[in-house]
Amino acid sequence: MTNRVISFLILCLFVWLIWSNSGKKPNLPKTEDFISTVQEINPSDSLTKAIIGIQPYMVLEDYLTKEQFKDKIGKYILRAQEEGLIKDNTILLFPEYLGTWLVIAGEKRSLAKEETLEKALRKMVLSNFFKFIWNWLRAGKEKDKAAAAIFRMKSQSMAKSYYYTFSELAKESNTYIAAGSIILPEPSVQDGNLKVNVSGPLYNASFIFGPDGKIIGGPILKAFPIESELPFVNAGKVSEIPVFDLPFAKTSLLICADSWFPEAYKSIDSKGAEILLVPSYCTGNGTMAKSWKGYSGQAAPKETNLGDINSITEAQAWEKYALPGQLSKTNIQVGMNVFLRGALWDLGADGQPLVYFQGNLIPVSHAEKAGIWSLNF
Repeated sequence: MTNRVISFLILCLFVWLIWSNSGKKPNLPKTEDFISTVQEINPSDSLTKAIIGIQPYMVLEDYLTKEQFKDKIGKYILRAQEEGLIKDNTILLFPEYLGTWLVIAGEKRSLAKEETLEKALRKMVLSNFFKFIWNWLRAGKEKDKAAAAIFRMKSQSMAKSYYYTFSELAKESNTYIAAGSIILPEPSVQDGNLKVNVSGPLYNASFIFGPDGKIIGGPILKAFPIESELPFVNAGKVSEIPVFDLPFAKTSLLICADSWFPEAYKSIDSKGAEILLVPSYCTGNGTMAKSWKGYSGQAAPKETNLGDINSITEAQAWEKYALPGQLSKTNIQVGMNVFLRGALWDLGADGQPLVYFQGNLIPVSHAEKAGIWSLNF
């Protein structure tokens, strides 16, 4: 065999290797590799209702397409099904901001490789320069016009991916889903479908999906945006936080910081809420073990012991001033709080579930990354 033939065969092999690998998905860790805890908190054959809190561990590649996002979230639900946790009257609770990072859907894969959020957003602006400028020019009163412009220019694709994922998963699992939260401009619900007004004010919003795949009622809007949100996120009204009359219980949802304010509890308690769901996101690795810095961007309620600031840990403050401490002052007997975890640029994340049942904070097993907890009631 001549050298020329050998060279040609080597070239053919090289071209084939490139072609055969060009369409392959990146070798990402499997969802099950992240799940370190699956716990049925109070096993009982006589209790027929359940809240299943899911603490996903998200990586940026999970958000690049709606198919990848749905696949990742669906695997957690599948694991809950395989463990026999999903009953006829079940609601799945996902954390705050779970849908927000769909802002990178449709972008180049290199965006997920950036080291910091700032660098990633800068690259996104350059890739969508004219759309960004158009949305920046028509920004409202937001102080951070750049952030507002980015979320507005991606809002329609974000809403479609978010709705597609949780609508399909609710139908596939035949259950209710409290679908974390997502930043969108003036979100609304029409005939069970999610709509956005691209020119409207931005909100941190959550939605509850029914087994038919439709959104139940209207959006739940965060009433107490934190310091990092205030430059571009508007506040919803405490009086308008809804209580949903679901088949298994009157259910309400407070987005993260809202669960720290007594007026939010008074509002939902007066509307007859029986269970409370709290999706949360606490940035920074190891934050829960650090000193509590007080209320972020908001005045502390008068009931707050200001001496606790810088004296107790963030985790102790969550137990004292958020869901466990507040529910004891209401008629609500069941509550759960879950946190978003993951490797999301340089943001970091911390938090473990808080579970409240019949007047008590229930101890739960912690998860290093992802976890699933089922509370029967």
